Amino acid sequence: MQRHLDNKIKDHFSKYKQILILLGSRQVGKTTIIKKLFPDSNYFLVDNEPIKKIFESYDIEAYKTIINKRYKNIIIDEIHLLSDPGRAAKIIYDQLNDFNLIITGSSSFHIKNKTSESLAGRKIDYNIYPLTFSEYLCQKETETDLNFNIFNKIINSKNNLSNNSYKFDIENILENILIYGQYPYAINYPADKKYILNFVDSLIFKDILELNLIENKSLAKNLLKLLALQIGNLINYSELALNLKADQRTIKRYIEIFEQSFILFRLYPYSKNKRDEISKAPKIYFYDTGLRNAIINNFSSIDLRPDKGALFENFIIAEMIKQNSYLDKIFNFYYWRTKQGSEIDLVLEGDNKLFGVEIKYIKNRVNKAFKNRYPEAELKNINSRNFY
Repeated sequence: MQRHLDNKIKDHFSKYKQILILLGSRQVGKTTIIKKLFPDSNYFLVDNEPIKKIFESYDIEAYKTIINKRYKNIIIDEIHLLSDPGRAAKIIYDQLNDFNLIITGSSSFHIKNKTSESLAGRKIDYNIYPLTFSEYLCQKETETDLNFNIFNKIINSKNNLSNNSYKFDIENILENILIYGQYPYAINYPADKKYILNFVDSLIFKDILELNLIENKSLAKNLLKLLALQIGNLINYSELALNLKADQRTIKRYIEIFEQSFILFRLYPYSKNKRDEISKAPKIYFYDTGLRNAIINNFSSIDLRPDKGALFENFIIAEMIKQNSYLDKIFNFYYWRTKQGSEIDLVLEGDNKLFGVEIKYIKNRVNKAFKNRYPEAELKNINSRNFY
């Protein structure tokens, strides 16, 4: 099972002594990657109560009783379940210098809030996301080699993007992804609605709500459903608060927790302080369309969906964010809209380049208003026939 991050993670300790931290949501493949790349290691799963009890002693002598000196690597899986994960990691890193420390966590929000001070200068983070389109094709054995075709098409293509011919049914694969998503489970449990619904319930309620980051579970669940119904739309915090009978501060905090837990992300407007450009209000997207569909319990076929365009837009933007991260690129992601209604779905700024990307399921003309406003920008039109 190839993943884009394999080589970076495998080579980590040839470049760095710092702790390798692999962050990502539940079931995204963290444990699989770590066990594959570091097979001969001391492996500890914090979800195991006796193991958790030892690590929560925060006593180096207790730690030594379970560490086999024959193995140079120490893996602590699901470290976010400890009351103070940063303290445990710091003790091992500082007092067991002969070992390489690898830790995984499902909630970056939880880990970052408890390790930001104690592990300063001692860690390097890697984010892992649901499968990219290329990883999905490789795991389905549709293709043999990983690529960054979608990212490269937008960033490196000098001409208008043309439709391609493929040796596989890309239309059918795209539909499966838009409906059931790109988590690794989608490979072994294709179109299994029951499995996906159970997975989402576990992801949200076990990994987030049970970490005591959220006080009102009912409010969090209803907020997530409202957000799932608004992908690609501007978020109105006051409207959400009014509908849910909650205060805006709580709404914003819960959204930040969902974001830091790799469930969703916000896209903010691109603006150079032009008077007629919309400012502040972000758009909402999910890292996985299957997870989003499960939250609203809608697995209808793509041709029957009024949100078909929004799903495709979500897929492309999430794909670009994943690939940008794995490639260590420095592009910032935005959308653009004027008060008169001119709009670009995705704006990429970085490397002294500016791209305006129109994303439509069916081919459409590019809105040239953005180019008129920013002549240095390159315009691209992405649709379901030319995206890969």
